[in-house]
Amino acid sequence: MTHKPCPHPVTGAHHAGEEHIACADHAACRENTPCRLCRIEVDQLNVVLGGQALLKDVSLHIHCGELTALIGTNGAGKTTLLRALLGQIEYKGTIRHLTSEGLPAAEIRTGYVPQQLEFDRSSPVTVMDFMAGSLSRRAVFLGIPKKTRERALAALARTHCEKLCDRPLGALSGGELQRVLLALALTPQPDLLILDEPVSGVDQNGLETFYQTVDELKHKNHMAILLVSHDLDVVERYADRVVLMQGTVIKQGSPEVVFDSPEFEQVFYARGGRA
Repeated sequence: MTHKPCPHPVTGAHHAGEEHIACADHAACRENTPCRLCRIEVDQLNVVLGGQALLKDVSLHIHCGELTALIGTNGAGKTTLLRALLGQIEYKGTIRHLTSEGLPAAEIRTGYVPQQLEFDRSSPVTVMDFMAGSLSRRAVFLGIPKKTRERALAALARTHCEKLCDRPLGALSGGELQRVLLALALTPQPDLLILDEPVSGVDQNGLETFYQTVDELKHKNHMAILLVSHDLDVVERYADRVVLMQGTVIKQGSPEVVFDSPEFEQVFYARGGRA
């Protein structure tokens, strides 16, 4: 697929020879359907907390229809960048949400899948109880309305875990639980899906099923996906673009470009192996 340079460049966002990617080749744009969110432009973002500079001059683009992975060692600023994007911390610089027409996007929906969910695993709460309680203001012990149950089942079906609906939440494997959380993050349909180390500690089968589901969702839905992961093999297989961070952006581009770069070697092989 041939992409054209983005008509709204961000100063300093890329190294020489790299260019931003516009989403005009995605199906929704070919059909002249304006995107609710075409891209997120992060321009010269700085975060200082407690007198310490956590992020310095971070610039990058996150595009719809693509999975962008943030990588780097612990303390590189990945979580800080997520918090800035979610509006949880103060920052200097600019974060723009733009439509395919380059206009400010309104009412951006963000779905978020955390590293893990803290809860009492001995609780009898089922997957359906959890989903219904999250999707409705009605107390679950009063009964789950038919429409709420149907909505929950439809959400679970998107991540291929509708058969888990009657299972206790605490009886799920790590991979199953994360797919349930993914189903919840997709309801309602987000414009930006954030995956914050979503399968840390999950076995290999669960990991593969989770990312295959995410890859399927990326191809079926016109949304931007932002992944934070320490699993570089997963990033290499599933990411469209990779952003290598070390307090700032030190390299970004396709997985091949980033993984073959001197910057990547310096960060991950300086101590004799991948971090």
